[in-house]
Amino acid sequence: MAEHLASIFGTEKDRVNCPFYFKIGACRHGDRCSRLHNRPTISPTLLLSNMYQRPDMITPGVDPNGQPLDPRKIQQHFEDFYEDIFEELSKFGHIECLNVCDNLADHMIGNVYVQFREEDEAAAALAALHGRFYSGRPIIADFSPVTDFREATCRQFEENSCNRGGYCNFMHVKLIGRELRRKLFGRYRGGGRYHISRSRSRSRSASPRHRRERDYDRRDREKDYRKGSRDRHDRDRDRGRERDGSGGRRRHGSPGRKSRSGSPPAREGSEERRARIEQWNREREEKQ
Repeated sequence: MAEHLASIFGTEKDRVNCPFYFKIGACRHGDRCSRLHNRPTISPTLLLSNMYQRPDMITPGVDPNGQPLDPRKIQQHFEDFYEDIFEELSKFGHIECLNVCDNLADHMIGNVYVQFREEDEAAAALAALHGRFYSGRPIIADFSPVTDFREATCRQFEENSCNRGGYCNFMHVKLIGRELRRKLFGRYRGGGRYHISRSRSRSRSASPRHRRERDYDRRDREKDYRKGSRDRHDRDRDRGRERDGSGGRRRHGSPGRKSRSGSPPAREGSEERRARIEQWNREREEKQ
């Protein structure tokens, strides 16, 4: 019985716990939901509810005065917000993911999810955000049960085929540009890699958009590797020339190779080589 309850926990078959709250940390029914919302007491993920206020909140693509908005200005407004939040929250620890919902439903609009590497970092950020304001509005922050954003995001939205639009119950994550992504997450670069602001799950295959992002990352790593190889080759060649002293390439042996005595072998002159050849010829004639 216990194994069965554990296997259905957080799924549609679970009649006790709310699966939507378990997956996305929010529920359209709120406190009126007939199932339990198990709020975590500690988590590496924080939810900042309804924090992002998009400039076209009333009507998509139109400002409050009824004037059409340039999509580039909307994206720039979002990226300015994203960078501002990232810089502030990164003071408390290593940010693994920072996702902003592009949904329109009341329980998800403008939700910001930030996942830290350690739970202690998330707890420090939560304590610092208590009682603070952003753009004249109070910040409502709490721990979130979401740890796997691959299970929380809408697969159809990633494939540009979601027919529910902004009122979908799964996350429609708003993306930032590649340059900003490199600028922010590039500080965590190690060994030619940088973090992608989205967790992965074994239970769901990668969408075309995620495959394209991985292709970009692989090409960048290969480009960095080739550049590093060329730099190392140039350095080795310059060192060899400095050891040689002639500014050219060694003809005998590899650069820097030494004899057993510890000093590089001396070159023979043309007269010595001719004398040795004449000696070989005389020895051959004597044998014949």
